[in-house]
Amino acid sequence: MADTVGAALIIIGNEILSGRTHDKNIPHIAERLNSVGVRLMEVRVIPDVPETIIRTVTEISAAFDYVFTTGGIGPTHDDITAECVAQAFGVDLPINEEALRRLERHYANTDLDLNEARLRMARIPVGATLIDNPVSAAPGFRIRNVHVMAGVPKIMQAMLDGILPTLKGGRPMLSVTIRSNLPEGMVAAGLGDLAKAYPDIDFGSYPAWTKTAFQLSVVARGQDAERLEQAAQDVEALIRSLGGTPERLSAPLPGEPAAP
Repeated sequence: MADTVGAALIIIGNEILSGRTHDKNIPHIAERLNSVGVRLMEVRVIPDVPETIIRTVTEISAAFDYVFTTGGIGPTHDDITAECVAQAFGVDLPINEEALRRLERHYANTDLDLNEARLRMARIPVGATLIDNPVSAAPGFRIRNVHVMAGVPKIMQAMLDGILPTLKGGRPMLSVTIRSNLPEGMVAAGLGDLAKAYPDIDFGSYPAWTKTAFQLSVVARGQDAERLEQAAQDVEALIRSLGGTPERLSAPLPGEPAAP
């Protein structure tokens, strides 16, 4: 099993860059991927510009084990993800017979017509495998290591549920969270020293204000349970040395198992 299996997410859509639509997919994708040992390592948000999409897909697919895209596979003129991905891999984009059958079955049970615009959603790159869409029928697709999904969160989540069992993950990322009431500036230097001492562990400090008190959460993340435990104990020792009282939280980060 590989130590780290890396993934990247490409979010495609002018509506995201303009601020009109707020992306809600990143946290869900990151959590679900980590649950199967795949680490989301990069996210890019790009416009509905063919040259940009083609260039980004080409670059990112060569750099990561898995690539996921969201957005741009609907029926409108600016839904151009499928044709851009096809161009990135140098293949044609015909109507896929199985995708067409799924759309025909779906629209036969509605008051809507399977018109020319909706038929665009049956165009799939040659050589791609369909990704099921149990919500609205129009499928996504996988070509090589690129998984093309809808941008609508409910549909994307359903698609991702079907993708996850097909992924080959590495060692899962474990996490330990230690809370105290020390100011972040007080622990910053010590955390920097720990980061140098544990290059295989990710450290982060996250201040928060509740209704009654200030809290600082220090999160340590790593793939080796023994090393992570050593690092966590050193964080606790640091907090004590500064006059604080460390509290180790039992609940892991979303999508991450706690260190044993």
